[in-house]
Amino acid sequence: MLSAQQLEQYHCDGFLLLPALVPQALLAELNQRFLAIVNQAYPCSGAMKVMRDVMVVRGAVVPESPLHGVNKLFCLEDDDVLSTFAALPELVSCVQSIIGAEIFSLTSNVFNKPPKVDGKHPLHQDLRYFSMRPAHSIVASWSAMLPTSRDNGCLAVIPGSHKEGLLNHDAPDWDYLNHGFCGIEDIDIGRRVHVEMQPGDTLLFHPLLIHGSGRNRTEEFRRAISVHYASAQCESPKGDWQSKPQVRRIR
Repeated sequence: MLSAQQLEQYHCDGFLLLPALVPQALLAELNQRFLAIVNQAYPCSGAMKVMRDVMVVRGAVVPESPLHGVNKLFCLEDDDVLSTFAALPELVSCVQSIIGAEIFSLTSNVFNKPPKVDGKHPLHQDLRYFSMRPAHSIVASWSAMLPTSRDNGCLAVIPGSHKEGLLNHDAPDWDYLNHGFCGIEDIDIGRRVHVEMQPGDTLLFHPLLIHGSGRNRTEEFRRAISVHYASAQCESPKGDWQSKPQVRRIR
């Protein structure tokens, strides 16, 4: 469970970095399954989908391999390996410290940022993708599967921005932007803090925290696995969110 000091830091900054939270053995299994699916050696399960990068889809970049063309793998809930991440006891106990004992997973993704593909994700807030409220009863987890650095497009966050409310989002005026990657207009990028991580490190953050990531300027992949969790106490104007196919009760 998180300590009182860690909880205070989370509520103050809107995020908390937990080093070496995910065991290396599990990371190896997750990576192997991801690679098997992308290379079509193992089928997608249930609602799982592979999203190719927009630069590859539009022909601006010719990928060196199928892996080089993949931006993310999402809806991991029905895969017997990738779904184990959301129920990892070490992670679940930390999430419960923030939003309570009864929790559900909302979304899950493997983010793959290939070399030589733009792949920028503009600064944004995740709450714009969810109808559930209150915001403080939702938390995101983002765990590095491979080393993440500023050079290969690590997460950048704006500390304390979760206290500013939900801001207006729009599509940036970029030549290439992946589907759903909207961003906040007129944001002071000088406030950013780049969060470099090693495999197994995990960032927990508030759904109103402003964050994003830059392009990969290295020759290596940047890869991470992410799950959003919500408390059972959350309510949605769209009705019973807990019965949606991609939602899973964790505890």
